Amino acid sequence: MVKRRLVWTVLLLSILFSAEAYSSDNGENSLSGYLEDKGIELGISTTHIFQGNVKGGLSTHRKRGRYVGRYDIELTLDNKKLFNLEDSMFYIHGRGAWHDAGGIDSYSVGSFFGVNTNAYGHRSLDIVEFWYQQGFADNKFLLRIGKIDLTGGFECSGCPVSFDCSSFANDETTQFMNGALVNNPTIPFPNEGLGAAGFYKPVEWWYISAAIADAQSDVRETGFQTTFHDGDYFFSIAETGIVTEIASAKGPMKGAYRVGVWYDPQPKSHSDSEKLYRDDKGFYLSFDQVLFKENADDEQGLGAFFRYGYAPSKTNDLTNFVSAGVQYQGLFAGRDEDVLGFGFAKGFMSDKAKVTYTEDAETVYEVYYNAQIMPNVNITPSLQYIMHPGAVNTDNATVMAVRVHLAF
Repeated sequence: MVKRRLVWTVLLLSILFSAEAYSSDNGENSLSGYLEDKGIELGISTTHIFQGNVKGGLSTHRKRGRYVGRYDIELTLDNKKLFNLEDSMFYIHGRGAWHDAGGIDSYSVGSFFGVNTNAYGHRSLDIVEFWYQQGFADNKFLLRIGKIDLTGGFECSGCPVSFDCSSFANDETTQFMNGALVNNPTIPFPNEGLGAAGFYKPVEWWYISAAIADAQSDVRETGFQTTFHDGDYFFSIAETGIVTEIASAKGPMKGAYRVGVWYDPQPKSHSDSEKLYRDDKGFYLSFDQVLFKENADDEQGLGAFFRYGYAPSKTNDLTNFVSAGVQYQGLFAGRDEDVLGFGFAKGFMSDKAKVTYTEDAETVYEVYYNAQIMPNVNITPSLQYIMHPGAVNTDNATVMAVRVHLAF
């Protein structure tokens, strides 16, 4: 009962805040504008996904997991305005979710990647991030410490970077829903937990970044229990990249090209092995590039992305991974904020795990159309086609979904 009341409270607040933001002319008289003037940025959103497997997979009749939802509350504090501390900030992220973790995968699809990255199970409210960031040398160097999400990343010249970020395939609430088109599944990112991340930008177009975090973290905990007790295993990752600008008649077209390596000391192995190995390591690539701009003063146009990842076969079920896709914003006249996206992903399984995986790979195709119904309200129909779900000899699955996202 308490959880249900909390969910409806967040939903009501999102609707009210969305209406309040919509009714204000330029945000000057809005609550959000008032808070930002004081150094407080508050974000509230809720996401609802209705999803069904209409053909193939494990079953097309089971109803469990067809509907999942989540809400997010984000609070950013500008320490310059609040406490007169230069180049520093606090960030807090709370998240709640309801219905089955994994969504329909366990009951209807059986995908290795997961067809719904928004499915977190039954959680009333978890503080998934709580960190402090300090800038040095005019913010050329940033240090972030606390409970962090390593995939949250930094920005370099307006492009998301550090770690495995993408401008077009990185946000499950507004972009793709399949896990293979949100992050690189060969990277064993730990849950949000205690850690530290550093970002250095010696010039405007080049950056270097590294992080270390608790490899055994549990998003439901503060992080102190797993970080400083029992086995002390720390996941580490490093990335460097460049941000480019290609000249065009409508202005510069930005792109980001990233390469990274990771290290995980935890004992582990592929599914068919009883022997455990330590010191797992791998590398990855992540590229995205704007290819065409309609106008000089907005984001309408065509962009593309590409990812590759490698992990050793003796310690991982997934050893090679590739994904690619395109996004077009403002494809139709009068629909400048709408986004059409298409993505492809393929994961190759360990050649040592032939008992668990009867097929060499799982392949995913997804197409979505994110339509802005009104400011802060988006509805996204999505269609996924999964070949060999779970990399086993199962009928290919066709998954249809509708996502409703309200944000303030």
